[in-house]
Amino acid sequence: MGGVVGRTIVRRHQHPDPEADEPLELLPPEDLGTVRSFDGTELAVRAAGDPGAPTLVFAHGFSLDLTTWHYQWTALAGRFRCVLFDFRSHGRSGPAARGDLSVAAMAHDLAAVVDAAVPEGRAVLVGHSMGAMTMLAMAESRPDVVTARVGGMVLTGVAASDLFRGAMGSVTSLLRPRLGSIREGAERLNRIRRHLAARPGDLGGLATRLTQFGPDASPHLVDHVVRLAARAPSAVWTDGLVGLMDIDLRHAVRHVRVPALVVVGEHDRVTPPAQAVELAGELPDGRLEMIPGAGHLAMLERYEEFNRALTAFAVEALGGRKPARKRVGAANPAPKRTRAAKGET
Repeated sequence: MGGVVGRTIVRRHQHPDPEADEPLELLPPEDLGTVRSFDGTELAVRAAGDPGAPTLVFAHGFSLDLTTWHYQWTALAGRFRCVLFDFRSHGRSGPAARGDLSVAAMAHDLAAVVDAAVPEGRAVLVGHSMGAMTMLAMAESRPDVVTARVGGMVLTGVAASDLFRGAMGSVTSLLRPRLGSIREGAERLNRIRRHLAARPGDLGGLATRLTQFGPDASPHLVDHVVRLAARAPSAVWTDGLVGLMDIDLRHAVRHVRVPALVVVGEHDRVTPPAQAVELAGELPDGRLEMIPGAGHLAMLERYEEFNRALTAFAVEALGGRKPARKRVGAANPAPKRTRAAKGET
């Protein structure tokens, strides 16, 4: 293990990072204000792109925020309306009312955003990990929203059950016997997380790289994810994590009555490809896309491949009409440069 750690740190410092100058904290230009969820929790919502264009709604993963969709909205806002939000107690949204950080509550968050930010027509929902789980939960708890407002779902880095069977599973399986409960295990994990966050350096990045990313991940992307996780309040890492550890959404899968694309990174250790294959097979109208070289955050580390798959699916799901290509307006940043534009091939 020591040799792996050493080689990873050396590689991090010796190889140039093609993403080093990317402004990952950039927010979509339109501030749509706050949307109130069912229990009064205030959700921060932003958007980019023509309001009349086909709509994509993005739902981020556990302990992260809407900036993890940076490469999607900057590249796709010229042809789609991109709506992004932070879940309760994450990012710029308010704390969860009554401390409710359950997946069920976050499914209502997603439904509230769809109701408020997509006034007409259908949207494609795009979710990562916890965000994708809320989409499955919403299909069961709010079928009215899915039937009337959703044209398709893109689920990445997710499983219907045993979410932490992969890399995180080894952590939680060690914690439970020693500490006696899932909550105590989550609290211990939070203390470890806070300890690493207070001592920034290679160790936190290494842990994130080994569990969340593929073998050739950009250090800049890894650092961004580390910072987001460090900012998340302790309640997310305790109450929120407890709500995710043993969740089983297999009963919700049959309620997804729209086309669904399951996307998985080849090297995803949190939700391994075998789980994605299983989920795609269980969905009434499921299909699978494997992203070579990617880990759990395929939309960040292999964004061009992810965006191609997302675009093709969204065009089909929203009626088969290819949206007109338009450059992002003056109020929006220029579309994301390709690797070729950065001098790569």
